[in-house]
Amino acid sequence: MPNDIRPPDPDAPTPHSGPRFTDSRVTRLTLGGLRVLARAARLLLQTLIALIIVFEEWGWRPLAAALAQLARLKPIAWLEAQIQRLPPYGALLVFGAPSLLILPLKLVAVVLIASGREFEATLLFIGAKIVGTAIVARLFQLTEAQLLQIPWFARAYAVFMPWKDALTAWIHESWPWRYARIVKERVRRFMQPLASAIRAEAAALFARVKGWLGRA
Repeated sequence: MPNDIRPPDPDAPTPHSGPRFTDSRVTRLTLGGLRVLARAARLLLQTLIALIIVFEEWGWRPLAAALAQLARLKPIAWLEAQIQRLPPYGALLVFGAPSLLILPLKLVAVVLIASGREFEATLLFIGAKIVGTAIVARLFQLTEAQLLQIPWFARAYAVFMPWKDALTAWIHESWPWRYARIVKERVRRFMQPLASAIRAEAAALFARVKGWLGRA
């Protein structure tokens, strides 16, 4: 009997046949998911960088300016003059010192949390961060010239600043930044009476202290 070999019928059903995605559809779904993830990651990055820049512009600079007012007092002016005369690595040591000095306060905050005193720990932590940021910001203003004499610091600074400026320009066009400016303006208006009262009290206190210590 001759062998009757026929090619398979392409229209015939195959075992376990069912609906299947084509490769092109799978590829489109994968690319679509990656685009969604990329947009979400970009939005998250924008938000985080916006918060950093907000902190710098609305926290770092005002705190440094506020602390600079103390330089009108004779002892503080003398101390800042000594810091500005330090050699480069001495300035680097002074610049990094506040982080070590504030560490005990953070440890105290941890102990307070462990003892169930979360409110006091939160106040202590926030206060330590504000004071530490103000001191670091002012020290950078005083030691920037010496720090830039250190080769590795100058190289890192030269790379970081253009990158930061580009990110700042990018963030200024983003909606988190625009929304943050709206919130800032609302908070400023709400806090304006309290801020005026605090400034008046601080000016009176500063005048009394200046009378005791003298002016530089």
